[in-house]
Amino acid sequence: MKASYKKYILNFKRPSGTSRGVLTQKETWFIILEEDGKLGIGECGILRGLSIDDRTDYEDKLKWICENIHLGEETLLNELAEFPSIQFGLETAFLSVKSTSPFVLFPSLFTQGKDTIGINGLVWMGEEQFMKEQIQEKLAQGFNCIKLKIGAIDFEKELALLSFIRQHFVPETIEIRVDANGAFTPKEAPEKLQRLSDYTLHSIEQPIKQGQFAEMEKLCKESPIPIALDEELIGVFNMQDKKELLKKINPQYIILKPSLVGGIHGSEEWISIAEELGIGWWITSALESNIGLNAIAQWTYTKANPMPQGLGTGALYTNNFDSPLAVKQGRLHYLPENEWDIKELF
Repeated sequence: MKASYKKYILNFKRPSGTSRGVLTQKETWFIILEEDGKLGIGECGILRGLSIDDRTDYEDKLKWICENIHLGEETLLNELAEFPSIQFGLETAFLSVKSTSPFVLFPSLFTQGKDTIGINGLVWMGEEQFMKEQIQEKLAQGFNCIKLKIGAIDFEKELALLSFIRQHFVPETIEIRVDANGAFTPKEAPEKLQRLSDYTLHSIEQPIKQGQFAEMEKLCKESPIPIALDEELIGVFNMQDKKELLKKINPQYIILKPSLVGGIHGSEEWISIAEELGIGWWITSALESNIGLNAIAQWTYTKANPMPQGLGTGALYTNNFDSPLAVKQGRLHYLPENEWDIKELF
């Protein structure tokens, strides 16, 4: 087996805002395997400034993996405990090279085009008018679950946007999720959560920054809105630590981004612990290209979780790869008749 890697820069169609700043580009890396004339490809979806493996030796690790591919999948994955995005890329590259098609990693009714995955419509942070336009666009596209990034503009304006949705759509028609990306301080969070609860929200992701365990535990206990942990899961590597974290904080939900929490294997561990503790969960992509999104979506389908998943990021870039993935009426489809085009990688 031969292995190589390649860096690729994804360009956003328009600047996309989060509480950590505005994104115009997204760096990603690919592991490419070749064996017996077959190709395998996996995406290492690093998020600079957020991923635990945002380290100076990131490319060195990719190089080492490719030079030592003969050691086999299990040994290499054990070497990558502190590099979750490379774990995900390597896992999916091996699935890809072993599959009858490099892009069908988990054959199912989804990959046959016979079933779909419900997803949320993502509304990015920005000026009030821009966010309002996005909301109207998502509603027109048939989404019945909308997720708003909050915490970057004036809080009163964010409440006005939620009010705008609720004036037109009752909770039974449109589910609203919000993602604060840790924007609130522990002191202000209780009051802000109370005010947000007027709009009958499904949940809020990461209201305060990760690592404030006692404060987050208190919020999860007292919040009028269910809380979902997201960034809190980053950098927690072994089963015991995962279990202790969820037992201590006891959130209502956790959100799994395979590129950030140890690939598919690491995500499966989180799911098993969450289910054991009665904690809900859903799966979200982390701004990967369509190659990574495809792998996450196919795996997600096998989990049979009826909640809307966070898999609607494929249309964000000007230079994404043509693929069978398509979003229609608030659902992610796989259209087998549509071909992949990854020639820009070679």
